[in-house]
Amino acid sequence: MPEKRIGVFICHCGTNIAGVVDVAAVSEAVKDLPNVEYVSDYKYVCSKPGQQLLKDEIDKHRLDRIVIAACSPRMHEPTFRQAMRASGLNPYMLEIANIREHVSWIHADNPKAATEKSIDLVRMAIARARLLEPLIEKEVDVKKSTLIIGAGIAGISAALDLANAGFHVTLVEKEPTIGGKMAMWDKTFPTLDCSSCILTPRMAEVSSHPNIELLTIAEVEKVDGFVGNFEVTIKQKPRYVNLETCTSCGDCSDICPVDIPCDFNANLCYRKAIYVPFAQAVPSAYLLDMENCLGVDAVRCGKCKVACEAGAIDYDDAEKIINIEVGTIIVSTGFDIFDATLKPEYGFGEFPNVVNLGEVERMLNSAGPSQGRLVKPSDSKEPQKVVYIQCVGSRDELTNKYCSRVCCMTAVKQARMIRDKTGAQVFIFYIDLRAFGKGYEEFYEATAEAGVTFIRGRVGEVLQNEDYSLTVRGEDTNLGMPVTFDDVDLVVLSTGVVSPESAKKVAKVLNLSPSPDGFLLEAHPKLRPVDSFNDGVFIAGMAQGPKDIPDTVAQAKAAAAGAMALMGKGKISVEPYYSVVDEDKCAGCQVCISVCPYTAIKLNERGVSEVNPALCKGCGTCTSTCPSGAITSQHYTDGQITAMITEYLSSVK
Repeated sequence: MPEKRIGVFICHCGTNIAGVVDVAAVSEAVKDLPNVEYVSDYKYVCSKPGQQLLKDEIDKHRLDRIVIAACSPRMHEPTFRQAMRASGLNPYMLEIANIREHVSWIHADNPKAATEKSIDLVRMAIARARLLEPLIEKEVDVKKSTLIIGAGIAGISAALDLANAGFHVTLVEKEPTIGGKMAMWDKTFPTLDCSSCILTPRMAEVSSHPNIELLTIAEVEKVDGFVGNFEVTIKQKPRYVNLETCTSCGDCSDICPVDIPCDFNANLCYRKAIYVPFAQAVPSAYLLDMENCLGVDAVRCGKCKVACEAGAIDYDDAEKIINIEVGTIIVSTGFDIFDATLKPEYGFGEFPNVVNLGEVERMLNSAGPSQGRLVKPSDSKEPQKVVYIQCVGSRDELTNKYCSRVCCMTAVKQARMIRDKTGAQVFIFYIDLRAFGKGYEEFYEATAEAGVTFIRGRVGEVLQNEDYSLTVRGEDTNLGMPVTFDDVDLVVLSTGVVSPESAKKVAKVLNLSPSPDGFLLEAHPKLRPVDSFNDGVFIAGMAQGPKDIPDTVAQAKAAAAGAMALMGKGKISVEPYYSVVDEDKCAGCQVCISVCPYTAIKLNERGVSEVNPALCKGCGTCTSTCPSGAITSQHYTDGQITAMITEYLSSVK
């Protein structure tokens, strides 16, 4: 067996590592270890010259294993692997010792200890490198179709980009119409463009695109398979109205005797049991809310079917189960508005004239319940004194610690519109005003010049008077004193955004992880902001976290590009970090199947466990629980781990 020849490359990372760790001492400590043929320290090993150094020394010293002491493998492991490929070396003969995040960044106050720890980590990496084996990446075919879950502006943008590139898209939306929250909004900041004027042409384009299959009132129930070959089960609820024959004439709705609160209009008005969500809805057809329908026969009601000349109403419509196969998946499940009843000090849900941002949006919309007029819910009169309270449900230790990003500018936009339409006094209580986007600061300044008063400080409570007017008590931190506003006609709570319940269900189906704020976790916040940890599954828009419309569309395009990159190849390589089963040892007990978090293991026709390499992530759960020791994790074997532990213990005095 040929002698193992290990090369060790220690990165300065500028002063990130070398400013704390004595890299020369680390080099000296490991240069005479068994099998170490070459040791070098370099300012930036990840740079192009650094990669060339790596290639040159592999050729010069005939190195067959590489140890790099640098930053986290998440940052540059693919970079170093590619350099090894270019030199003809198997890219999995690489071990990285993390001496930045694990050493210099956390031991900056003790350079001596940091250097000693770095030496230990590099010694352990060398011990493991001796036992590395070359691994071969498997290739899998990729179907040229995409599932997009959620049809707000993010889902619509991603669907059109993919469809225009020639890929088939199945767009699934749980609501009766696509458009999401943006369809409910009146204007967009900072230009005050009509939201519907931007959105509805794209909605119509989705409905007519030959490469897009639209499924509304539908949810993804199950996803099996792996990247490139996902098998998806979708449940579509009955609409009770035929999409092909409905002419949207409205005769059925006109005759319906049922009135129920309209959720699209923030429950500020009523709709019928058979209805269309809004005039530009897509699909452009009515649907029957069977839960609130009086009855489907002529004795109880049945009036809508009698009134429908097109014969579009089908009381026998039933739930459908739709099975599709796709190569990639994009999750764009959007957001919900924070439930302000969780902040009882503001009286939301108790005082009629305390409203949230969503309700004001519908009132200001010309197609809304008050035809564009801002009114007090208590008497439908225009308010003369309006107070906004920022950060309701955001930047709050008791609810959500994160900033919802869009609330400040939404409040500024609404305040400007109120001033332009009514001339009412508008006051905005804020903690810190976040005007972070292009043109946002200028819009804020123009709004202040238009007469909106900004008060830096928190509101402690809102009280209701006998005439339904409100008293707002808070503080002005600039003045350093409490303030009280009496005879306030309307209080608007700038409610933050939260991840919707539907996103939690989708995350469970797709094995996606939530971040601490409840939104879906991306693979890397900087380098892979739209990738998930599940290969072939991307996240976009508010599914990933709070953001405005431009950032949402940009992220949707990035997710679409990621999906295109996978599908355009036709085949993709799967990292060989999967577990393997020794069939002679496997007893078929299925313990590994029960603990696998990725459903990557099944019994084969011989009654023994078999691992799907494309699904397995090499987490090692099966390896540690197998009672007969029949499963081995490639690239992280027991022998490799034991060698690292033994090397460390040998240096402990």
